[in-house]
This record gives sequence, structure tokens and C-alpha cells, in this order.
Amino acid sequence: MSLSRRTLLSATALAVAMPAAAQPAWPTRPVRLIVPAPGGGGTADTLARIFAQELEKRLPQPVVVENRGGAAGNIGANAAARSDPDGHAILWGWAGTLATNPAMYRDMPFDPVRDFTPVVLIGSVPNILTVNNDVPVRDLASFTDYAKANPGRINHGTTGNGSSMHLAAELFASRTGTQLTHVPYAAPAAATTDLVAGRIQAMFNLVTGAKPLVEAGRVRAIAVFADSRVPQLPDVPTTAELGMPGLAFGTWFCLMLPRGAPPAVVARLNALANEVLADPVARQRLEAAGMAFDGGGTPERLATYLREELVRHAELVRISGAQIN
Repeated sequence: MSLSRRTLLSATALAVAMPAAAQPAWPTRPVRLIVPAPGGGGTADTLARIFAQELEKRLPQPVVVENRGGAAGNIGANAAARSDPDGHAILWGWAGTLATNPAMYRDMPFDPVRDFTPVVLIGSVPNILTVNNDVPVRDLASFTDYAKANPGRINHGTTGNGSSMHLAAELFASRTGTQLTHVPYAAPAAATTDLVAGRIQAMFNLVTGAKPLVEAGRVRAIAVFADSRVPQLPDVPTTAELGMPGLAFGTWFCLMLPRGAPPAVVARLNALANEVLADPVARQRLEAAGMAFDGGGTPERLATYLREELVRHAELVRISGAQIN
């Protein structure tokens, strides 16, 4: 899924080269970036606010973050889907809401393919396997052997059924033929507290949540579920370099507009987003908040990626047996 910086710069150069007459008369009023999660500093909200600030620098109108949490993101995403498709309401979408929820909920209020116009893939935050310091493993191979020798005895904490932590664990178990015990928590802080205390043995946390615990030596990092090492924890090897290239998982983010958005607005927003992703200052800010730079490119790239992820997440949800209603 990686995209070279040269490609991002090329997309930006094309946008600059567009004649003034081709630029759409957009935006004409403040732009709402709808984030289907509560405010207050979570990964999605933090990254969305940084991106909104960087996008606003390139627009003649303010960009306002509008938090609409609830129903694992369905409430906010549905509000975005029902908005006027003139480009003044943008969805800050992510994997859980757009790819996992369709497999988790029997009655979805929106269709992620039918009800949205793809704009651009922004980037991702990978999951990382961490263990309590008393667990007698130090790498992915020994963790896999330990799990095989102790079926069902490794308790792993998550933020609930269908969360990225849960699906990352299911992916690991399905690829390695191991059996782990899922322990869902209402909040990640409670799960990490129990991991440090040894009440659970493992977590497939997001890198952003695991980083301070790993750096403080309170838990042991085993592997990042990605193809490339992450700058936040550069010393932790990836599943790909440890011989499991298919064992990659994380929460990706994207921009979507309601169905029927004008093609000129889609093209303009796509060009501006690629410009943000190519900007060294913006990249540094997003990277510091946990993002890996595997986004950018065309709307068609996002459309194809979403369809692939819908299939992949549906299979992992099926394996896990998780369901909301």
C-alpha cells in the first residue's frame, strides 16, 4: 500500500499546474470535517485535528472539526453521508467504521461504497503485539511457540468486539493456528493497566497506545503488524521482516465526500490532501501523533483499497464470531 514521496509531489505539482479557470469555486463557507468519534484526544480525533489545521492553511475558509461519536462511528458516518454533497461536509473515515462495521452490524444506516465518494487515503496507525514482562517470550517466533504450547491460556485485552486490537489478534491466531482468549474492555487504559499488572498477558494495541509503555519498559514489544518499521518505535521489528508478510493490520484513515459530490471538488480536495501529505511540517506533525505514511494517491486508489478491506475485515469478523446486532 506504500506510495512514494515522489508520487505525492507529482500529484501536488499537477494541482498547481491546473489553470485558474479549472479550479472549482469551493469552498464558499466553512468546511466541516466530520469525525465519527468523541473529542478529547483519541487517535482518530488527534490526527483529524492536525489534518484539519494543515488543510485550513490551504483554503480561504475555516475547517471545523465536528465530533459525532456513537455506534462505533456509524452515527457520524451516517450524518456525513446524508450531508449536502457540495464539498462542505467531509468524512474523516477509518477502517473500523467503513470496513469492519458492515460485517458487525446487521442493520447499517449507510453503505460505505454506495453512499460515499472516495477522495483520498490518508495513512494508517498499525497494531503492535506487546506482552507482560513476565511472559517468557522475546520475539514473534517464541510467542507463537508459547501460544501453541498453551492453547487458550494467553488472555489478550482489547477495546471490544470488532476493534482493531481484536481483529489483529484474530488475524494472528488464524495465520499461526493458535488459540487466544479475548478479554474486551470498555477503555484501552483499563486493558493496559491489566497488561502491566499481569492480569492479562498480551495486547495487540495501536502503536500510539503502546509507545509510552514500551519506552518506559513496562511492557515488552514483540512485533509491529506492518510491512515497514514505524518511526515511533524504530527498534521494534515488523511481522514482514520476521517472516510473516501477510500479518499486517492497523487502523487506516481516509477522506470521503457524500455521494454525488462534484468531480471538480473531489479533484481539488484530493490535490490539497496530497499536498498536505507531501509537506514536511505536516508529515512531522502527523507522524508524531502516530501515523504511518502509506496514504495519498488518487480517489480510485482509495475505492479499490476500500473494497479489498471490506472483504478482509468481513472474513476476520466471521472468524471471530463477533456481532453487534
